[in-house]
Amino acid sequence: MARIAGINIPTQKRLPIALTYIHGIGHTKAEEICEKCSIPLERRVHELTDDEVIRVRETIDQNYQVEGDLRREVAMNIKRYMDLGSYRGVRHRKGLPVNGQRTHTNARTRKGKARPITGKKKA
Repeated sequence: MARIAGINIPTQKRLPIALTYIHGIGHTKAEEICEKCSIPLERRVHELTDDEVIRVRETIDQNYQVEGDLRREVAMNIKRYMDLGSYRGVRHRKGLPVNGQRTHTNARTRKGKARPITGKKKA
């Protein structure tokens, strides 16, 4: 099992798909990494040589912010919004959708399970 950026990537999958298991690397960046390392997109992880794995690891370390560093930066950005008291920060603090989605209905993922209003009778 290859270990890149502190993540064990699956060995049976093609390299671009396996790289998407790393937080901060999506499909486009994964293909870009393969191209930079001159590794064909059809190559599976278990078929990679040690040299190729090292090249991929170094490319990711030098050119991309992934995993812990990325999570830390996102958390710091959210904390900054909350400290400033901006609209986005207030929405984060209240646990409501941040990007302008409707909340009258829907938004259950952010708001949590629906709670009944006490004292309200059904007509």
